[in-house]
Amino acid sequence: MNQIKFLVQGSADAPYEVVFSKVDRGLLYASCSCEAGLRGMHCKHRILILEGNAMGIVSDNMADISTVQSWLKGTALESALMAVWEHEDAVAEAQRELRLAKKGLARVMVPPK
Repeated sequence: MNQIKFLVQGSADAPYEVVFSKVDRGLLYASCSCEAGLRGMHCKHRILILEGNAMGIVSDNMADISTVQSWLKGTALESALMAVWEHEDAVAEAQRELRLAKKGLARVMVPPK
């Protein structure tokens, strides 16, 4: 198993530890010591690194981000991440369409002058 650890400064005083573990059979796991990560929930610290974003990283291994991204290719984690991105895009589009529909509703509720 290969592992890469990052220290990421979040909202806590001490940096969080974000660990990516590549296991045989093309499996990739990611953990984070933040509250959400410890609860097994969605964690922005892991996602940012998977996206190639070094924001908050305080350890001296930012170059390892590209290695983690190479490990991501073809994994179940990549598929799950892509599904999240697709749904986020769909939500953004639905919100845009809702704003337009509300503007249209507002226009037809007001009588002409």
